[in-house]
Amino acid sequence: MSSPYQIIFCTCPDLETASGLAHTLIKDKSAACVNILPGLTSIYPWQNKIEIAQEHLLIIKTRADQYQTVETLINTLHPYELPEIIAVPVERGLPDYLQWIDSCLPIK
Repeated sequence: MSSPYQIIFCTCPDLETASGLAHTLIKDKSAACVNILPGLTSIYPWQNKIEIAQEHLLIIKTRADQYQTVETLINTLHPYELPEIIAVPVERGLPDYLQWIDSCLPIK
């Protein structure tokens, strides 16, 4: 049985983009909480070059049934041609915290 809860990671080029996406996800009730971690250095190949970028990481707490909505919102609003959207199942969590996530999100 797969977990009903997910952590979704998404990198952003700046605080303005990260904050805007976080607020949209919360207002839309697609996520219960979004953490923004600044000062991330990403090194990756892109269009036959090695890129180094300073980014902000979003850690999005949500349920698996919200994934498609989260993906669509990020894809629509993100400035990157190919935004990072990686979902990881939550195998275990404090039951009260998981219930709080449920209380923040609509039932789908």
